Amino acid sequence: MAGLNVDDVKVSLQKFGLYDYVVFVLMLLSCVMIGIYFGFMKKKAKKGEAEADYLVGNRQMKIIPVSLSLIASFISGITLLGTPTEIYLYGVQYMYIVGGVITMGFIMMYFYLPVFHNLKLTSTYQYLQTRFDKRMRLFGSILFTLATMAWLPIVIYVPALAFNQVTGINVHLITPIVCVICIFYTCVGGLKAVVWTDVIQTVLMFGAMLLIIVKGTYDVGGLSVVMERATASGRIEGPDLRFDITTRHNIYSCVIGGVVYWLKSNAVSQNMIQRYLSLPSLAAAKKALWTFIFGTLVLLFLCCYSGLLIYAKYYDCDPLTTKLAKAKDQLLPLLVMDTLGDFPGLPGLFVAGVFSAALSSLSTGLNSMSAVVLEDFFKPFSNRPLTEKQTSIIMRAVVAVFGAICVVLVLVVEKLGSVLQLSMSLGSVSNGPLLGIFTLGVLIPWANGTGAIVGGAVGLAVMIWICLKAQLAIASGEMAFELKPVDTQGCSYHFIASEPMSMLAINTTAPSIDSTPIEPEFAIYHISYLWYTMIGALVTIIVAVIVSFIVGANNPDDMNPNLFSPFIQRILTRRRIAARTDLQLMTGGIKEFSQ
Repeated sequence: MAGLNVDDVKVSLQKFGLYDYVVFVLMLLSCVMIGIYFGFMKKKAKKGEAEADYLVGNRQMKIIPVSLSLIASFISGITLLGTPTEIYLYGVQYMYIVGGVITMGFIMMYFYLPVFHNLKLTSTYQYLQTRFDKRMRLFGSILFTLATMAWLPIVIYVPALAFNQVTGINVHLITPIVCVICIFYTCVGGLKAVVWTDVIQTVLMFGAMLLIIVKGTYDVGGLSVVMERATASGRIEGPDLRFDITTRHNIYSCVIGGVVYWLKSNAVSQNMIQRYLSLPSLAAAKKALWTFIFGTLVLLFLCCYSGLLIYAKYYDCDPLTTKLAKAKDQLLPLLVMDTLGDFPGLPGLFVAGVFSAALSSLSTGLNSMSAVVLEDFFKPFSNRPLTEKQTSIIMRAVVAVFGAICVVLVLVVEKLGSVLQLSMSLGSVSNGPLLGIFTLGVLIPWANGTGAIVGGAVGLAVMIWICLKAQLAIASGEMAFELKPVDTQGCSYHFIASEPMSMLAINTTAPSIDSTPIEPEFAIYHISYLWYTMIGALVTIIVAVIVSFIVGANNPDDMNPNLFSPFIQRILTRRRIAARTDLQLMTGGIKEFSQ
């Protein structure tokens, strides 16, 4: 490539040919056919069961398809492209979050999942009305809607970036096409179509990542070369044991903060709980949970390794500095074209895998929005029961309308920077208060509706302030995070860096590593973004408990035990038995005294 400039190299790597388009189109067509099958060809649900069939598959889904759907729904394109970028720029410290993922599984299995599954809910926000009051149901539903509409455009934008890197086609040309297909099969096929398209998409995700890793590792000279280069650059390192909440990633933020973040995303999120509720029993839901965790951990490790592989490939010619990759989250697509570009169909498989991750998350979000809008916005405020036809129209209209809004919001996301931290930070604005509210519900019988809504409002206000201040501090350079070193000494093509190398290799969350910023005074918004959800939840819980006792806390003995976690149920049962025993002894004593 001697004598070439960076634009020539960029064009030479865009080898997305006929076979690649065929593979990509076949993936989209398979999704359309699954939607047509469940929407028009599958035996229709019995009268009165159409809603349950559309939203929770009549609660008769199988464990393996649901587990794969959970993986596909949770591992979006944000994870597939954002995690390798994170590892390339900052090293493997983020991957210690796996400790948080495993711990989350145990907490969810014992504290949260039994409550929702045994109540046979459709929307998790129905629980808030039963446990607290109608205000809380509406509050939770609104927060979920806002959080989902902030998240889904990021999910759509990420694969469009990958497609742009490998084909040169404009992001805003491919986005509407793919979204229309997703809206179609989600709209007509309901949860069953979403789950079975997710199965195909999960297989494609794993296949695409394995293909890149095997061929990429072979090209750079083997696993030992990848590990040597990564270790020499400081990207492979042990857990950071310093307890400093302002450190972006350390063992405490990844494990403790990670537990809370993943707990909200999996244990009380409508997107995920709706899958667990589609299974016939709690035992089946628990099996699906651990299958999901295992599959997610495998995919996270694949993403982590691919980040190390990107560095091994470009260790002496950083593509961000040279502008070979225009955006940070185009690093993995660049590796794909560099590695697989000469093999017709394989780049198409990768793009299909990334789009599969996005489609699964988008379809999950839209299907969940359909359930929440129907159950929490229409039914409670309808003067008379909705007919089956009205219900069907509402469910499908929600998917179409919110899908179209997401496509428009992609224009906003394009201006906001790197996707992994962005999605986790924005989500924490509502995630923390929501987790706090649900935790109050399942664990603290004394908390009442007034306390919960005041706590949720205060938690939301605090998190909006923290996230806004943090984003402003990042933009101004007040908050800086140390990057791993990159180099351009080995580049075989000409380039002009418009900014210093360390600035370009940065995740828009930090100024140059070479500039030595003045150490700012500590402020709460300087904390790691992984603590955001925990702070929001704790503020919500503490304020709610205080307010509940001020206005008059609930009497736990008057509460329905089924609304609480199993171990709280056992405590309440023992209290009631003890109270009855005391009453009997007292009654017996009075009778004996009177005699």
